[in-house]
Amino acid sequence: MAELPPPPEGIVLAHFIVSDDVERSRRFYTEVLGGRVVFSRDVTYVALANSWIIINSGGGPTDDKPSVTLEAPRDPDRVSSFLNIRVKDIYAVYSEWSARGAQFLTPPKQHQFEIRCYIRDPDGHLIEVGQTTDPEGDWSPAHWPPSTRAGDSG
Repeated sequence: MAELPPPPEGIVLAHFIVSDDVERSRRFYTEVLGGRVVFSRDVTYVALANSWIIINSGGGPTDDKPSVTLEAPRDPDRVSSFLNIRVKDIYAVYSEWSARGAQFLTPPKQHQFEIRCYIRDPDGHLIEVGQTTDPEGDWSPAHWPPSTRAGDSG
């Protein structure tokens, strides 16, 4: 099993999800989205692009979060956060991931500054897949880091 790489400088951002079936979620993030398992014991780390998905079975409060219980989403149609994956060619990703079993909510849809669509992982976590259509948008170094644009509410 590969060692987890230390943060280069500063911080490394990872997305933590709670799963009712960690093995099923591991398969989704590796076999469907193309990630690679880098650590798997009580918790599983999947390297995906330039980040990690941390998959855990959840549980009750701990001494450092004394009133917090971690659980998989109860209602997949009510979310407070989601994973956002930016791609260069959304139609190629849509086709590839669909062939691997991803079930998108809709095909890619054009919006003011991007084309986007959504999928859910096996526990119902929402994942946005998007591609910019604004040549001065997401991928332009002059506009990094991204900022909220007026008129495009997401």
